[in-house]
Amino acid sequence: MLAGPALHDSCVRTLAEWRPPNPDQDQLRQSYLDHLASQANGWSRHCRDAHLTASSLICAPSRRRLLLTLHARIGRWLQTGGHLESDDIDPAAAALREGTEESGLSPLRVDPDPLLLSRHSLICGGVATFHLDVQFLVIADDFRDLRLTAESRDLRWFDLDQLPDIDHSVSALVDAAAVRLGW
Repeated sequence: MLAGPALHDSCVRTLAEWRPPNPDQDQLRQSYLDHLASQANGWSRHCRDAHLTASSLICAPSRRRLLLTLHARIGRWLQTGGHLESDDIDPAAAALREGTEESGLSPLRVDPDPLLLSRHSLICGGVATFHLDVQFLVIADDFRDLRLTAESRDLRWFDLDQLPDIDHSVSALVDAAAVRLGW
């Protein structure tokens, strides 16, 4: 089976089965599904106008801490994440891969049920592109082996009550994770 169609199908399945927490998130979910219905490669960075991405908010539940990266290009504190690759089996696997690559932490565990969706415009390959981000909760048990990559200026654990300056989308993601974790 070709990786592209299988990944496309798993993206559709993930979004179709997800129960959004509010009407705004349900509208986003439907717009993502409409995009995938109209674009066979709608999950791929090669789909220029818009494509899915997967991000991971890495949390350490026992310590009530979360990991954020100071993104080198964007210059803001964000969750880890990035583009889906053809060998990812679904968006959750992509979020787990991105979290591992960008943090150096292993093993990590991903909750396969998305936390939130976030649609934002970025320059991708020199073109303004909408990233249709599917955001996941990722759990870390090991805190020692953080590895800074070229994508980050800084990578740091934060206590839930001592977060750096973060934008509304990251704040909403942190709030959703706190609810799911019972913080």
